[in-house]
Parts: sequence; structure tokens; C-alpha cells
Amino acid sequence: MTALKNDRFLRALLKQPVDVTPIWMMRQAGRYLPEYRATRAKAGGFMDLCMNQELACEVTLQPLERYPLDAAILFSDILTIPDAMGLGLYFETGEGPRFKKIVDTPEAIDALPIPDPEQDLGYVMDAVKTIRRELNGRVPLIGFSGSPWTLATYMVEGGSSKDFRKSKAFMYDQPEAMHRLLDKLAQSVTSYLNQQILSGAQAVQIFDSWGGSLSSAAYLEFSLAYMKKIVDGLIREHEGRQVPVILFTKGGGLWLESMAETGVEALGLDWTCDIGSARARVGDKVALQGNMDPSALYASPAAIRKEVERILASYGHGSGHVFNLGHGITPEVKPENAGAFIDAVHELSAKYHQ
Repeated sequence: MTALKNDRFLRALLKQPVDVTPIWMMRQAGRYLPEYRATRAKAGGFMDLCMNQELACEVTLQPLERYPLDAAILFSDILTIPDAMGLGLYFETGEGPRFKKIVDTPEAIDALPIPDPEQDLGYVMDAVKTIRRELNGRVPLIGFSGSPWTLATYMVEGGSSKDFRKSKAFMYDQPEAMHRLLDKLAQSVTSYLNQQILSGAQAVQIFDSWGGSLSSAAYLEFSLAYMKKIVDGLIREHEGRQVPVILFTKGGGLWLESMAETGVEALGLDWTCDIGSARARVGDKVALQGNMDPSALYASPAAIRKEVERILASYGHGSGHVFNLGHGITPEVKPENAGAFIDAVHELSAKYHQ
């Protein structure tokens, strides 16, 4: 494989020295870019875009053509695994993702297959291989998956939810059945991420989008325990390099110490968590990723720079910080504001690495 020309993202995840703080953005290939909207329209639909390796590669690389980002992230969706389990993923305009089949009984859980990542999710692996080839060592490629709890909420609810009433009721009423579902999902995510690594992903992130909706006891039992199981089963070295793992629980600031004990290299932080306080709490155990409020990108470039400086100062000197938003970039952000954000991180962070 081609040698990496820019490896500061991987170095920062391993807390090795870097020249400037690396940056990438969650959802960096997305609707805020006019070129993305054009490619998606050409594809015909969101899943058509995900399943076309050439177009998935095209949109993955689009933000790198515009901005000096330090990593690319695979263009895909967290719901590929439930879809491969036969639930029939589709997207309703204005409603988000939906499933044709709902998993809301112990019998439905027991009937679920564990997908073969090469056979049932081969289109994702083809995209990883294509993107890695086209990157040609420019920056590392991040693979990802949803967490078991997050995937389970969509499967039980049948789609998005504001209050997770069905999945939480199921968890409290039938904890053993919920554990069986989460265990199947943990096995599926482990093999899925491992196949992404073998196909060319150089770091992986677990997106626990809805873990923060749980009580503290439920988070530890029904979300974190299964992410730990995944981490324990991941390939941690490939192509002669360590493969760092990032764990991101939105709303997870309460549990940073427990999250840091899972064996991951880095924790993603949302914008409600002060990064300086987080660093003090986890010490040198893990690197930290984050965590600017995505809404700050609606402000002026001068205000964006000021917020970048505040976060850099809060983290302080030394490596172990990957700059990111505290959640995905939103569709209404002006592309030039995203550019101002990325430039500010590189320009203002150099003094923290001298």
C-alpha cells in the first residue's frame, strides 16, 4: 500500500507529536456542499449513492478537493447492518430512515441473521477499497459503524425516534431479549469493522448516537458493555500500523472515565462537554476528538476563529487532540465557513505543538 503523505490524524490519536492539530468533520461529505447534492441527484437516491462504489468514492473525496482536511471518512450509513439483516431500509422524504420490518419480539430477534460483511455488505467493502486507492496516501481513511444500542433503537422503533419509547420499554420489559439483540449486533459490528480494516480503513469510529438517551445504569449495561465487546474483537494492527479506534457517544460526557476504560485510543466529545475538563478527567489514557458546536459555523469567520481558539486553549499544549465538530456538520452551513473553520484550526494550533 502507498505510504501516507499526511499521517497527523493517526499520530494525534496515538498521542504522538504533530506539527498542528489535525481536523476532520463528521458528515464532511454532505448536503452543505453543492457538488455533493449534484452527485446525489445523479445517483437517484441516498442508498443508491451508498451502493455505487464509484459515486461513494466521489463524494468521500469532494471535501478533500476543497479543504486541507487531515482524514477522509467512508461515505456510507450507520443502518447498513440492519438492512443486511433483512429489515428493508428505505428513506422517506422529510421522515428520515425507515424499515419495512420491525424487530419488537423475542422471536423476531432470534430469527435475525448475522450478516457476512463480504457477501451481504460487499458494496461497502468495494467502496472502502476504491476510496483507499483513489486517496493514494493523501490522508488516512476512517471506517465506521453505528453502536449496537443505536442500531437497536432504529430496529425496534422502525426508524427515527424523539423519545425511544418502544426501544426503552422493550429494554425494561424484556431485558434478556434486548441483550440477545445487542449481542447479535455486537458480533455483526465487529466483523463489519474488521472487514473495513482489511479492505483499507486505517482508523474506525463507533457512532453511539443515542447512548446519551439512556439512564446511567442503562448506558453502562445496554450500550457501553457492547461497545467494549466490539473493541475487544477488533483488528488493532494492519499494514504495519496500529489501527486506532474512536468511541463517540453523543451526550456521553457523564461516562468519560468508563468509556476510557474500554481500550479505545480516543473518545469523541459532543459540544456540551468542556474539552479541558475532559482531558483532566481521562488523563493520558485516551486522545480526545472534538468538539465545536456545529451551529458555530453559522456565525462569521471571525467568530468561528474565536471559538476555535477557545477550544484549542481549553485542551492546551501537546498532542492527543483531533479537532472536530461535536456532531455532524449541518446542511445549511456555507462551504466558505467550513473552510474558515478548517484553516483556523491549522493556523491557530501550531503554537500548542512547539
